[in-house]
Amino acid sequence: MENIPNCPQCGSEYTYEDGNLYICPECAHEWSKDAAASEEEAGLVVKDANGNILADGDTVTVIKDLKVKGSSSGIKVGTKIKGIRLVEGNDGHNIDCKVPGVGPIKLKQEFVKKA
Repeated sequence: MENIPNCPQCGSEYTYEDGNLYICPECAHEWSKDAAASEEEAGLVVKDANGNILADGDTVTVIKDLKVKGSSSGIKVGTKIKGIRLVEGNDGHNIDCKVPGVGPIKLKQEFVKKA
């Protein structure tokens, strides 16, 4: 079976082919096979909540209070995180970083914005 890419919009792994398009059944996003091929050539593309492209070493700000498993405190809205690193995450956690007061953690791109 052909390797069908995950949805670039929501990260769903349940995408399917329809002619010259890929379609995501979860968020109804459609994109062409040509766009998927050029994105694969470009490498990992991670966008923040506002659609800005993130790069290694950027500073981001958390846009929502986040609970952290195993910790009584969480990450508060407005927390600045410096020196992020982008990683390939199967579960949507594409940002590897150190959060002040929490420590090393992986975050989803939809909960941060570029500072």
